[in-house]
Amino acid sequence: MTEPPHPDAPEPDPEPAEADDPEGPRRRARRERAERRAAEARAKAIEEARREAKRKVLGAPAVELRPPRRGAVPGLKVMLWTIGLAALATGLGLILYFTPLMSARDIVVVGTGEVTREEVVATSQVTEGTPLLQINTDVVAQRLAAIRRVASVRVQREYPSTLRISIVERIPIAVKDFPDGPHLYDRDGVDFATGPAPLTLPYLDVDNPGPNDLPTRAALAVLTALRPEVAGQVARVAAPSVASITLTLTDGRVVVWGTEDRTQEKADKLAALLTQPGQTYDVSSPDLPTVK
Repeated sequence: MTEPPHPDAPEPDPEPAEADDPEGPRRRARRERAERRAAEARAKAIEEARREAKRKVLGAPAVELRPPRRGAVPGLKVMLWTIGLAALATGLGLILYFTPLMSARDIVVVGTGEVTREEVVATSQVTEGTPLLQINTDVVAQRLAAIRRVASVRVQREYPSTLRISIVERIPIAVKDFPDGPHLYDRDGVDFATGPAPLTLPYLDVDNPGPNDLPTRAALAVLTALRPEVAGQVARVAAPSVASITLTLTDGRVVVWGTEDRTQEKADKLAALLTQPGQTYDVSSPDLPTVK
């Protein structure tokens, strides 16, 4: 049983009043919230330390915790801008491709001589007013290269409304007679024209003239190596083989050339040698040229 209090015992102190609390309820609440947050952070840190220790024991790679990446929205904006610009460029390209806004209203042809502008335009198959982007310049160049007198061609679009065609014609350096008339040959051995030849062209005396015929190529290489004042005196170049090339001059003198080796050196020696009187000039050995 509980004994009754002694009549002389002191009475216990009463509970302290709320007003006597020096901290106050609001400060105490804030302190308690801060303590709870600190406790939660500590608990998370302890848990993460335990996981890291476990990963080290198991040999697993550490997982780096990264904050949420910033800039996702700006990246999306860049992507949208890129898509918009691409769509705009595509639309503009379609407009230029299908409309006469930038069309070939002027076809300029340069470099022609024997070939006429009308032949070039007709062969190109380009119609004035065709949008420039629809013109395949490579295809047009291939068509024009089929003209026999054309050595090379370049086709260019010049915006906003011009197609420029630049032609380089073949230059004849030799002629050979055939039943249908004289055939003209350029420095590459290409038979590019049939008809009257300039009187100054030397006659090409080979069995099978053509760009793939070795004697033809050797004979034409000799003609192109000669100095202009010497080349103008040549009436005939004969090459029954690549080892026996001879030149006949307009006055009847003969030049024994021999092989096509050291062609440029032989051409230089011949220019000086022709100043001496004689009938046969032998430069087949350019180290010891002779005159007879």
